[in-house]
Amino acid sequence: MKNKKFPKWIAPVALFIVVMFTVLFFLQKLLMPKYMSDIVEGALTEEYYEETTDHEVIFVGDCEVYENFSPITLYEEFGITSYIRGSAQQLPWQSYYMLEDTLRYEKPKVAVFNVLALKYDEPQSEAYNRMTIDGMKFSSSKLGAIQASMTEQENMLDYLFPILRYHSRWSDLSSDDFKYMFKKDKISHNGYYMRVDVRPVKGFPEPDKLADYTLGSNAMKYLDKMRVLCEENGVEFVLVKSPSLFPHWYDEWDEQIEAYAEKYGLDYFNYEKMAEEVGIDYNTDTYDAGLHLNLDGAEKLSKYFGTYLKENYDLTDYRENPEYEKVYEEKIQFYEDMKEAQYKELEEYGEIINY
Repeated sequence: MKNKKFPKWIAPVALFIVVMFTVLFFLQKLLMPKYMSDIVEGALTEEYYEETTDHEVIFVGDCEVYENFSPITLYEEFGITSYIRGSAQQLPWQSYYMLEDTLRYEKPKVAVFNVLALKYDEPQSEAYNRMTIDGMKFSSSKLGAIQASMTEQENMLDYLFPILRYHSRWSDLSSDDFKYMFKKDKISHNGYYMRVDVRPVKGFPEPDKLADYTLGSNAMKYLDKMRVLCEENGVEFVLVKSPSLFPHWYDEWDEQIEAYAEKYGLDYFNYEKMAEEVGIDYNTDTYDAGLHLNLDGAEKLSKYFGTYLKENYDLTDYRENPEYEKVYEEKIQFYEDMKEAQYKELEEYGEIINY
């Protein structure tokens, strides 16, 4: 029986396809934003996948988690292992899919959601969507996040094949795009974005009066989906409102979250109202006039919240675990090195310029 011979054209066509996809892969890597020297928050999402140990506490939410809680402090003070899967203007549905994505890799004991984003009931901005979603690994969770987040001008293909969206960045390429094409610098501390500078609160305009203070049905639907997801996976679900003075968090919104937490037996802490009890001083503990906490403020809040977590949930003290102790020794050193570098910049230039 004679061996069948493949047509001669198959080999060159196959080679062409391989070369074409290889070139497209490299071009996509080059053209995608790197978020290293500008808007570094866009690099937060993908850093999670570099973790080598599990976390018993997972935070999801917007800048009010990734700038206001310090996982390194939680470890140093209590031995709590935690990670902040936060991103800029992370919307409720994005937090849901981020939590769902996290459960593909590990099973935390506690999930913490910051409620400010519930003020949004529909997709907002492609730029912020990208900063949250592009860094997610491909999965059904990422597909869900894309579908729920797209504005009317966006489409699924541009997310699945980012080169379709970023092909016109040629004129904006910089040395960073080549330097960080395959490996980026680490910019966070288990998802925490550090700032040591101080800019006291000077006051905000009176908040606008709203025609309707009811939190949107879509936002509340995803809050409920997070709660159910946690129940199904044996994860305690905790709600917080960080001590931030802007954007305004209305009392009417707060009452709705209090009622929701009471209905389902959830812990809810409005640290904006408890700022004095926590020890927050808006003259010294914020770096941008009350929008977010600086390092001193984040460490105060983390110690306060960590005390509650330790006393009320069955969390392990991983400082007694040799494997974790070794990992966190490096994390703590990175934390201290960045802190020292930022204080040095403040002394030399009067501002933080590289973070």
